[in-house]
Amino acid sequence: MKPQKHPEYQYLNLLKDIRENGVKNVDEGTGAVSQSVFGRQIRFDLSDGFPLLTTKKVFWKGVLYELAWFISGSNDFSYLTKNGVHIWDGYPYKKYCEAASRGEVDEMDKETFVAKLSEESGFSRKWGTLKNIYGDMWRHWPTKDGRGIDQLQWVIDELKADPYARNTLVTSWNPEFLYSMAKNDDASRFPICHNMYQVSIKDNKLSLQLYQRSADMFLGVPFNIGSYALLTHVLAHVLGVEVGEFIHTFGDAHIYENHFEQVDEQLTREPLPFSKVTIDSNIKSIDDFTPESVTLEHYESHSSLKGELTIAGGAKKRDIQ
Repeated sequence: MKPQKHPEYQYLNLLKDIRENGVKNVDEGTGAVSQSVFGRQIRFDLSDGFPLLTTKKVFWKGVLYELAWFISGSNDFSYLTKNGVHIWDGYPYKKYCEAASRGEVDEMDKETFVAKLSEESGFSRKWGTLKNIYGDMWRHWPTKDGRGIDQLQWVIDELKADPYARNTLVTSWNPEFLYSMAKNDDASRFPICHNMYQVSIKDNKLSLQLYQRSADMFLGVPFNIGSYALLTHVLAHVLGVEVGEFIHTFGDAHIYENHFEQVDEQLTREPLPFSKVTIDSNIKSIDDFTPESVTLEHYESHSSLKGELTIAGGAKKRDIQ
């Protein structure tokens, strides 16, 4: 590799660290094998360019629609499938297959299942929703008195009232619904991975730090970088300040065994100049945001590197009796 001035080398160096020093992990629920390190951080100055990774092509439409879905507060995956974004299809399909294995529904191949999610509203309501996932927790955090707290709007309002606020944090990690901490019927089948972020304004620049407790470095993290960097831009725009840094802090950072070959290929590639994004000036509030609100400019990348999504994490068999 050439002298490492390009900010994407932070990501590439972390991939290299995992390949060279990662410890073997075996997922309890699926048996999936990965290499893993713990406790790392990368950061991007967003005034220097938008960190949509260039050493492989990132599915920009997926980043856009996923973030719009999060911001909307929806827990219905059919929004994504109807818009041709299939990055989450495996999770509701896994829930359906579990029901089929118990004889509650007929077996169905994934292609048919996804088509029904897009076309049949009743089927989508039953099988295409997963409670207590990211956007749902951001916008409707459940309380004991039945309210739904809009954490994201609260962060915006708090920073408008006090730009020096230190409490502007959004979390998706609710122990009431996770793993063996949950009641059986409440245990989430979906693993909350990028679980908390904090926003701060310094010198009229808004920065966002994400804590990701579990990070699929090859498939998931390029999306996460794009999504939260874009969220940083959107929040800065809505608050009328400049954009600052996106800081990405990792707990368990791992590469799955079936991605090793692709990662090794990616590590031979040199980064290209980062792109830029602009936000439509008509966007005045967070609820005005749509995928059409954003323009991506000058994105160049190396070719795509494909890999199968590993459906791991979430409630384990021993959590659900």
